[in-house]
Amino acid sequence: MTNFDPPFEDTAKLRVHQLTAHDQLRQLGQRVNDLVELLRAQRDILRARGMNLPPGALDSLKSLRSQLDKLKDGLAGSLTELKQLRALADTTSLVNSSLEPNEVLNQVMDTVIRLTGAERGYIALRVRDSDVMDYPVQRGIDKEQIGKGELVVSSTIVNEVATTGEPVLTENASKDKRYEGHQSIVGFQLRSILAVPLTVRDEVIGVVYCDNRIMAGLFKPHDLNLLKAFANQAAVAIENARLFEALRHQVAQMVEARDRMTSIFASIASGVITINRDNIITDCNPAAELITGKRRENVIGRSLDAALPAMNGVFHDHLNRVREAGTRELIQVEPELDGAGKRYWNLIMSPLRDAQQVSQGVVILMDDLTEARMREAKFGKLSAYVKVGTEHLRQLDIAGEERDISVLHCDVRGFTNFSEQLDPERLMEIINRYMSLSSDAINLYEGVVDKYMGDAVTGLFNTQFNPQQDHAVRAVRAAMSMMYDLFALHEVLPEQQRLFYGIGVHSGMAVLGNVGGKDRKEFASLGDAPDLAKLLQENALGGEVLISPATYELVQDFYECEALEPRKAKGYPDFKVMYKVLKHKRRTAPIDLDSLEF
Repeated sequence: MTNFDPPFEDTAKLRVHQLTAHDQLRQLGQRVNDLVELLRAQRDILRARGMNLPPGALDSLKSLRSQLDKLKDGLAGSLTELKQLRALADTTSLVNSSLEPNEVLNQVMDTVIRLTGAERGYIALRVRDSDVMDYPVQRGIDKEQIGKGELVVSSTIVNEVATTGEPVLTENASKDKRYEGHQSIVGFQLRSILAVPLTVRDEVIGVVYCDNRIMAGLFKPHDLNLLKAFANQAAVAIENARLFEALRHQVAQMVEARDRMTSIFASIASGVITINRDNIITDCNPAAELITGKRRENVIGRSLDAALPAMNGVFHDHLNRVREAGTRELIQVEPELDGAGKRYWNLIMSPLRDAQQVSQGVVILMDDLTEARMREAKFGKLSAYVKVGTEHLRQLDIAGEERDISVLHCDVRGFTNFSEQLDPERLMEIINRYMSLSSDAINLYEGVVDKYMGDAVTGLFNTQFNPQQDHAVRAVRAAMSMMYDLFALHEVLPEQQRLFYGIGVHSGMAVLGNVGGKDRKEFASLGDAPDLAKLLQENALGGEVLISPATYELVQDFYECEALEPRKAKGYPDFKVMYKVLKHKRRTAPIDLDSLEF
C-alpha cells in the first residue's frame, strides 16, 4: 500500500455520492420542469374561467429550476475536478518511481495532456549554467511526438515563466493585451495557453507549456491550480532523474579512468606500492606482488611495516624526508624474504599529491636487483648481454643445457608489400623503428634478444643468463608492451607507414647453447619451443598476441584470454587450441551502481 491509498478510497466513495447526487438533481429538475408545464396548463384553464394562479407561483418554480441547473453544473465541474485530482494522485507516484530522464519526461507530458485536455504540450528545460531552453519532449494530444522542426510554441510566454517563476493562463492569447505584437503568438495564431514553472528549491529548472490553437477559453483557473500542484511533484522527479543521469555519467567516467589507470598500473614493469599518511598500504601492482612475494589482497589496508619485511633505519629516515620535505628519495635495501632469502631492492620514494598538490601519502617504486646481482657474480659483466643482445655471448663457449623457457616470436605484418613502395634507405629507417620497439620491449622484461630475421625478432626468457621463475608472465608482458608501444608509434607515423605485429609465445623445453665453428659461434635455442612460438606467430593476425596452452596455464591468473582453433597446424597434429591474449586482469572490484544511495 502507498501513502495515497486512503485518499483514493475516500475519493472513490465521494465520487459515488456525487454521481448519485448528480442523478437525483437531474431527476428533480425534470420533475420541476413537469410541474412548470402542468401549472402553465392549469393557468390557461383558470384564465378561461376568469381566475388565475397565486402570484409568483410560476416564477418561484422557474427560479428553483434555475438554481437546480446551477447546482447540477457545479456538481459536474466538481466531478471533473475530482477526476483530474484522482488522475493526479495516480500519476504522481508513477512519475516519481523512475530515474530514467526520458521516461520521467514522457510520463509528465502524458499526464499534462490528460489533465488539461490540451491540443499540444511541451516541456522546456533550462540548460545548466545558461539561459538557453531545450525542448526534450513535444507531444500532441494523440501522444505523437512533434518533430523538432515543427516547434510551434510561444517563446515569449515560456521565457516569461522561466524568468519570473509565475504561471501564465490566457483564454485567448492573440487578443490578450499583455502579448500584443509578439510574433510567436500572432504568427502561430495561439489561443488558449497554460504554462507553469518547474521549480526545485526555489530554482526554476524548466516550464510545462500547453496550448490550443482552435478553442479559446479551454483552460480554467482550476486547471491552472491542478497543473501547478502536479508541476511541483514533476519538477522534483525530473531533477532527481537528471541528477541520477549526471551521476551515472560521472561514475562511468570514473570507472573508465580507473580501468585505464589500472591497466597502466598493471603494465608498469617496476613494483609500485602506495601508502597513505598513516603508512597504510592503499594499493600495489602485480609487479610489486612478484617482488615482495605478497598478494595484493593480503597487504591492502595493512601497515607498511606489518606487510613487508623489516627495513633498516635508513629506509625510514628517507621515508620521513619524503613526507616532511616533499623530496624524491633513492635508496637500496637488502630485506630477508621468507623462503627466498636475501634480496636486493632499488627503491624510489616520491610524495603522492592530490589535484590541489596536497600530500596524501607516498608512492614507492621498487626494482628487484637480486637476479642481476647473481648474474653479475656468476658471469661478470654478462648482465649487459640481456640489454644489448647476444653479441657478448658469442665470444664465450656456452655448453648446451636443456631448460624450460618461454619464447616470443614477433613478425611485422605486411612488410613485404610495404617494402616494394620505398627506396632502400627509407625502408631500413622504418623497419629499424619497428625492430627497435620490439627489442626494447624484450629488454624491458629482461629477455634475451636471440636474433633478427628480416622483419622478425625472437626473444628468450629463462636462459642460463636470465634465469626467471616467472618467464612466461614476462614474455607475455613483453608481447603486450610491444602492442601498446606500437599504437603510440602509429600516432607519429603517416597512415601508410602503420604496420602491425603478429606475436606468438610458447613455454616449453629447449636446448640452449652456442652453435657454430671455431671462428664464429651463435647462441641458439633448439627444439619444439622456438618452432611452436613461430607457428603461433604465423597463426596471429595483425595486432594479435597468441599463446600456447602451456603458456596459458602459467599466465591465466594475470591475463584474460580467448580460446581459438588454430588457423594452421603445420605438422603438429596435437595443436588443437591456442589462446588470444585480450587484456590484463583487473584486481579491483567494479563499482556497483545499484549500491549507491541518493
